[in-house]
Amino acid sequence: MDIRKIGKQFKAAADHPDSIVFDSEINGFAYPVLPVITADAPSKIELSYEWGLIPSWCRDEAIRKNTLNARIESLSEKPAFKGVIANRCLVLATGYFEWRWLDEKGKSKQKFGIHHASAEAFAFAGLYSFWRDPQRRQRNTFTICTTRANEQMQYVHNTKQRMPVMLNPGDEQAWLDPTNDVQAFSFPRYTPDLVAFPN
Repeated sequence: MDIRKIGKQFKAAADHPDSIVFDSEINGFAYPVLPVITADAPSKIELSYEWGLIPSWCRDEAIRKNTLNARIESLSEKPAFKGVIANRCLVLATGYFEWRWLDEKGKSKQKFGIHHASAEAFAFAGLYSFWRDPQRRQRNTFTICTTRANEQMQYVHNTKQRMPVMLNPGDEQAWLDPTNDVQAFSFPRYTPDLVAFPN
């Protein structure tokens, strides 16, 4: 999907739209740069945020293997996230994949594509942070919030029974507003209108 079309949907624009490519599959542990809209610049699609949040107080980047996702239910309890709860962002996507285990050890799996039922593109609820590496260069990083799985995702993600917080169209500004309680976006108080298809 073209980023210019996505930008119109989110009332935001990227400085270099031709540099954005939505890959069919993304490996979080490669810590990719993904298109993000922050609360500080809601009309701009940022292209400098790496997946895997590194808090400002970290000495190195090793923590990011554990901060690709953030449990929304415990944000205020986790040192990596409690200081950035007000730093909210939208992580733009057109879909994602999840695996259903077909046996107890996950040797046999079925892949599912997850999309929003009423929008070609959508946003995950995220948090962002700024970190200076040992060379004093600023690194912009983010995490995607997760919540308990709804009925559909309990079937698909049948091991951990979690799902990312996929925002419904029209709720993006409510997430970006730091005065709104993050728990208002946790299941079952909040649930996305998603569809899941086996691939």
